[in-house]
Amino acid sequence: MGTDSPPHYSYMGHNFSDDSSSSAFSDCNSDRSGEFQIAPSQTRRFLIACATENSDDLIHQLVRDLSSCSIDEQKQAAMEIRLLAKNKAENRVKIAKAGAIKPLISLISSQDLHLQEYGVTAILNLSLCDENKEAIASSGAVKPLVKALNTGNSTAKENAACALLRLSQLEENKGIIGRSGAIPLLVNLLENGAFRGKKDACTALYSLCSVKENKVRAIKAGIMKVLVELMADFESNMVDKAAYVASLLVSVPEARAAVVVEGGIPVLVEIVEVGTQRQKEIAVAILLQVCEENVAYRTMVAREGAIPPLVALSQSGTVRAKQKVEKLIELLRQPRSGNLAARMSEVS
Repeated sequence: MGTDSPPHYSYMGHNFSDDSSSSAFSDCNSDRSGEFQIAPSQTRRFLIACATENSDDLIHQLVRDLSSCSIDEQKQAAMEIRLLAKNKAENRVKIAKAGAIKPLISLISSQDLHLQEYGVTAILNLSLCDENKEAIASSGAVKPLVKALNTGNSTAKENAACALLRLSQLEENKGIIGRSGAIPLLVNLLENGAFRGKKDACTALYSLCSVKENKVRAIKAGIMKVLVELMADFESNMVDKAAYVASLLVSVPEARAAVVVEGGIPVLVEIVEVGTQRQKEIAVAILLQVCEENVAYRTMVAREGAIPPLVALSQSGTVRAKQKVEKLIELLRQPRSGNLAARMSEVS
């Protein structure tokens, strides 16, 4: 099982060839949900612990409370651990070393939706530390996080998507997450979530779909329809993100066919006409991959009126973009060229 990393752009530590693309994805940081209400009796000790260098005693007590028979005590402990991990990077290591990971994972499977949310959010914040990612995954977090992605409230779903993204930064976890059933649920969040959920799902899918098997899973889950809809909606603030995910997927034939079936060609041509410079260049990259081995697709793109805006872009784009534009124009001006294999692959 190989990976197919995006050739011209990336995120989270990987350089984009076009510096303007680096803002297309922003990392999922610690949770951005509203602060939990902390009972007055707990507030003083919590604030003191946050303000001091030595929070070890409190952390060990909170870890013990995670296994309490009282749901209220579990909730209180989980929310305080979540805040300690959110506000102080060094606490993430301390909390993990104190043994919090396994009991927090157990909370993610709770029937109490708030307790589930607190567990998910605490795991997300712990996963921000590279040292914790392997421990979280090896402790069995993936399946409970996928369950939260399916059954949790909106905050739990969003934070579960972020946590899975963090775990997917370890290459060996990408296949595990894909096989766990996360991909269709992330596609559903991308389609139906609030704006934050859409962004988090899109970023997680971008990371996971560097693995071919996850590309195929995403296509089967109907991701291309969702991506085309987002790319067509310039008011969605998701055009760039959706286009980058689409560009990653179209390396596989199933995705190229899906782009056409879902009406992606006119959408991509429109982006070349009226999108931002970055949007235009990534749309060209997608169209080029779609057209390279399929004469029928070239004809469809040419009939959408792609050549004039491509010619205009060839005068203004980056060096790399101009090379792609010129290659695409050459293909479109010879729509009937191609070998027998290309003609045999034509679809109506």
